Amino acid sequence: MNVQSGSRQGMGTGYQVMLVILLSIHFGIVFFDRQALNFLMPAVQPDLGLSNTQVGLLAGLFSFAWALAALGIGYVSDRTGSRKGLLIGATLVFSACSFLSGLAQTFMMMLGARLLMGIAEGGIMPISQSLIVAEVSEERRGLAQGFTQNFGSNLLGSFVAPVLLGFVVAQWGWRNAFFLAGVPGLVAALLIWWLVKEPEVAAAEAGAGRKLTFREAFAERNVLLSAVIGVIMVSYFVVCFAFMPLYLAKMRHFDDTTRGWLMGALGLSATVGSILISGLSDRIGRRPLMILMPLIGVILPLGAMYFQGSVWLLAAIFFVGWGLVGIFPLFMATIPSESVDREHSATVMGLCMGVPEVLGGALAPAIAGYAADRTGSLATPLWIMFGLTIVGGLLGFGIRETAPRIVARHAGVAAA
Repeated sequence: MNVQSGSRQGMGTGYQVMLVILLSIHFGIVFFDRQALNFLMPAVQPDLGLSNTQVGLLAGLFSFAWALAALGIGYVSDRTGSRKGLLIGATLVFSACSFLSGLAQTFMMMLGARLLMGIAEGGIMPISQSLIVAEVSEERRGLAQGFTQNFGSNLLGSFVAPVLLGFVVAQWGWRNAFFLAGVPGLVAALLIWWLVKEPEVAAAEAGAGRKLTFREAFAERNVLLSAVIGVIMVSYFVVCFAFMPLYLAKMRHFDDTTRGWLMGALGLSATVGSILISGLSDRIGRRPLMILMPLIGVILPLGAMYFQGSVWLLAAIFFVGWGLVGIFPLFMATIPSESVDREHSATVMGLCMGVPEVLGGALAPAIAGYAADRTGSLATPLWIMFGLTIVGGLLGFGIRETAPRIVARHAGVAAA
């Protein structure tokens, strides 16, 4: 396969900056809604009478629906050239599903609302990243894609969400917290309709030439490895958010506020990582960070289980250990999109977001919840997280470097 070359820059730097910021905030709203149930679970679980297995199923089946949408909508987007319309429609649907979650009276009602939300949200990031590929210059692509995927999602979804929702649930209950979570999506849909332009490249390339099949996509080593590493890292991510709040509440006996700040430390970490890790990958390459960052993640589950010192030092351990989330845009978007031609970008990004959600996001929390019920210990999911980081770091050695600056440097050395 050919590695894609440049990106269209006709809209100018101002539009590129606005697009990246808006899409990042938009995905932050998506993650605020997605993560809301995890942070509210200590209140939802006893109210709805959920078992640990059902907790895992809610997270896992949501991820499965998200994955199917990522696979399908990314492919449809490449086929039709539609980016903006699909983005607005999905935003309106997932906002409505947040309200439905607040109305749920049983496990099945909550599951139905979450499945529909997963379908609506799953295609948003492949479409958003394909907009970045089309509009942002390649020398800033890693930073732009990292900022788009990680900054807003972690600032709003992993930092603001636990702190704000923890306060709301304490004052007005978990149902009102869900109602609150649904409002920002309506505002985001309006801003996208007003400010975002349909890329000319999407319309021009829709239906032009032969489209990439999934089999051909996985024949590219980087796409296959990105998907496999994605399965490992997404498993780590969803197991943490599904069971870490419960572990901190039931095993460490932290109150709502303390749990909110500890989980919020993860959001701050990934917010910083969205700039630091992605920007660093443009300079030193994608591959070194794909090896190093997963291995750093071992300190998070170990710290949660064994560190008995100051809660502020524990928050620092959470902050450093969660740094591995900084590579999520690399294996989900940057590396696969740099490994194929540009017109296939949404397809391969959909694969590298969808497959991890199916095999990691959907199965891992259900397996972890079942394991916790079988062993009678909420520490079991944390040990699963520990093992996943080791495997993820080892797989990083197989990645072929794609950062334009590093590839050009290597080409120059080879030519010399």
